[in-house]
Amino acid sequence: MDADTRACGRETDSEYVELAVEIFAMLADATRVRLILALRDGELSVNSLAEIVDKSPAAVSQHLAKLRLARIVSTRHHGQRVFYRLENEHASKLVTDAIFQAEHSLGDNPRHHHPQHQQAHEQTTTAGAQQ
Repeated sequence: MDADTRACGRETDSEYVELAVEIFAMLADATRVRLILALRDGELSVNSLAEIVDKSPAAVSQHLAKLRLARIVSTRHHGQRVFYRLENEHASKLVTDAIFQAEHSLGDNPRHHHPQHQQAHEQTTTAGAQQ
């Protein structure tokens, strides 16, 4: 019931603004952004992620621990192995939008505005929402 009386989280005086800034600070690291991109399609182990982002498993583990504390990723244990996955679709959307914004800084006609790219993105977004 409290949710009905709470102010919208997207207002300028929202109690969530400072938390949003903390999320942006958490994502202000190239390795973490690459980890989120790697996890878009599903869960992966630390060793797989380390290979993908070209970092040591120890360094990847440290980044994943921070992302886990921020509730951006979650884990699943299978025997001795730990698999990481995105907690929800929002971090992936934030990273995608940031990359799209970066593309705008490079030119007038960013790749994500090309019709074939938009179709592929819509299909990926729809598939991810159905999971």
